[in-house]
Parts: sequence; C-alpha cells; structure tokens
Amino acid sequence: MLIAPSLLSCDFSNFKGEIERMDNSGADIMHLDVMDGHFVPNITFGAPVVKEIRKCTKKPFDVHLMISQPDRYIDDFCKAGADIISFHTEADSDIEKTLSLIEKSGVKPALAIKPNTPADVVYKYLDRLYMVLVMTVEPGFGGQSFMENMMPKVEAIKEEINRRNLKTLIEVDGGIKDTTIKKAYDSGVDICVAGTAVFKAEDAKLEISKLKALCK
Repeated sequence: MLIAPSLLSCDFSNFKGEIERMDNSGADIMHLDVMDGHFVPNITFGAPVVKEIRKCTKKPFDVHLMISQPDRYIDDFCKAGADIISFHTEADSDIEKTLSLIEKSGVKPALAIKPNTPADVVYKYLDRLYMVLVMTVEPGFGGQSFMENMMPKVEAIKEEINRRNLKTLIEVDGGIKDTTIKKAYDSGVDICVAGTAVFKAEDAKLEISKLKALCK
C-alpha cells in the first residue's frame, strides 16, 4: 500500500515544513487537492503554488483537479511539476481531449469519480489510465467519514483491470485512517490518500508505518 498524505490537511502557514515532515515520515506520494469553488464548494490553490512547493520534495506530486474545466489548466499544472493528474469524469471538459493533453505532456493521467458515479464510467478509458481515483467522501472538504459502501465500486474496477490484464492503479480519498484502511486494501486499493489521520497524528512517521502495516 502506498500512502499519499493530502496537503489539504496540512498547516498552510508552514507549507514547506509540512511537506518535509511528510517526506521524512515515509510518505510515498504528495496528494494536492485543487478546488475552484465551482465544481466543489471550496477553494484551495492553483498551479503557481504547486510550482513553488515542488521545490520542497522529490516525492511524486499527485494533483487532483476538482475543477469544472480541467482541460484549460492541464498545461499549467504539468509545467508546475505534477507527476500524476487526476480530473473528474463529472467535470465539463471532454474526457478524451483532457486525457490527450495530459498524455502529450508526459504526465501520468488519472480519472476520478464521485460517490454517486458508477464504476463502469471509467472502463472505456482504463487502458489509457495510470490510476483511477474513487472518492470515499463527497469531494470538497477534509475530515469526512469513510464511505465503506464505495468498496464494491473499487472491487468492480479492480476486477475489470485484472480481466483486461492492465496495470492501472486504484486510489481512494476520504476518511482513511487505521480503522478503515484495511477495508480499502482488501477491496483492491493500491494508494490511500490520508489527510487528518497523518497530519494530526502526534507522530506522523509512526502513523504512516501503522497504516502500511495494517495492509499486510
């Protein structure tokens, strides 16, 4: 299991220090939630911030675009240092076009789906995807409770990936902690985004180690 701390839960007044703390605590990936206040009812940060904090770590940047028109900003986030870009099937941009923009930039493409979106929406794109992000909360805010009823969706996507002998990874985001991560792992999840659980822990390194140990 790979652990991707969600920077949405960090202390924004100490962005650099928080990234370095996660880096030194065994994080595998840095998860960056980009929100536009339209697609979801919250606003976070854009490509200029990503570009600056890119200097703080060599760990992969997993940029999750929760925005209405991701195709307009793909180039900006690629240039800012994204390693993975996920955008929502529910967004206004054409999926094929947006995937092509990511692919042309050499960044790993991913699709994200909200809780009410069925699994099969991503099937036709699986052979082009590095990753599928299944939201286990309604996107927009951190600190929400894990939706265990999303696990059948994860299992269905994993079954389709295996049936077609693909290497596409599955990531979940929302409510991941020590009491929920095993359920995600058993359902076929490869990457877990963890926010509050790691950033609010007394010892982030110990917490990340514990989360990984629960998935063996």
